Amino acid sequence: MLKVGVLGAAGRMGHTVCVAVDGDPELQLVAAVDPAGEGQKDPAGEGQKQADIGSFVDAGVDVAVDFTTRDAAIEHLRWLAEHGIHAVVGTTGFNDADIEEIRGLFEGDRLLESGVAAPNCIIAPNFAISAVLMMRFAELAAPHFSSAEIIEFHHDKKIDAPSGTALATMRRMEAASQDWNADPTQSVALPGVRGGSGEHGVKVHAVRAEGLVAHQEVILGGAGQSLTIRQDSYDRVSFMPGVLLAVKAVSERPGLTIGLDSLLGI
Repeated sequence: MLKVGVLGAAGRMGHTVCVAVDGDPELQLVAAVDPAGEGQKDPAGEGQKQADIGSFVDAGVDVAVDFTTRDAAIEHLRWLAEHGIHAVVGTTGFNDADIEEIRGLFEGDRLLESGVAAPNCIIAPNFAISAVLMMRFAELAAPHFSSAEIIEFHHDKKIDAPSGTALATMRRMEAASQDWNADPTQSVALPGVRGGSGEHGVKVHAVRAEGLVAHQEVILGGAGQSLTIRQDSYDRVSFMPGVLLAVKAVSERPGLTIGLDSLLGI
């Protein structure tokens, strides 16, 4: 049975991860870490949250799941790599330099000072299976259209924009096709109204509103036709099948894996 520790356990996503892990017969929740939650009961209803990631060693954690913030996650990953603990990361906001640093922490055939092989890491911009498929469908459709805009919708507590899912979708579409129409806009009444843009012209818009969870539309246009691909996560439980899949697979995925595509065979 895999022993799992959760980082960011006091947050809504961390809480949901704890409950999902605790309910899986192949997994055991042994540590729930969140500095803000010291002394509180863990979300699964048993034991106490620990305020220090160092408790993962005493608990014998095999895989750590991180849903915190970009700065905290980077520090966590440095520590996990040093201590031989596999990582599954749903935190977003990493830049290219961050990803290269993380890759260096987890890739390569090396032994830690303890003699244990270096651990592995899976980072996914979105753990909902429907979102992974949405990104793949948009990538497949990209070469067949001349215009594209991405609109992502998230709850009003999300601090980064655009979402990691929107950025990943944009990059995959622009890798699939660089032949996009130029933006025809010549004047705007409000700065930023046309959203952000990728290197090759795919537009991205971010919506933040109370009541939403995580949603995205990809709108593709061509001569006389359009295609809209939409994905909706109405509840954070939608991410849990992907999280659990990654937790069980990470030990068999050497180095750094980005996204769930390879785990799903797509």
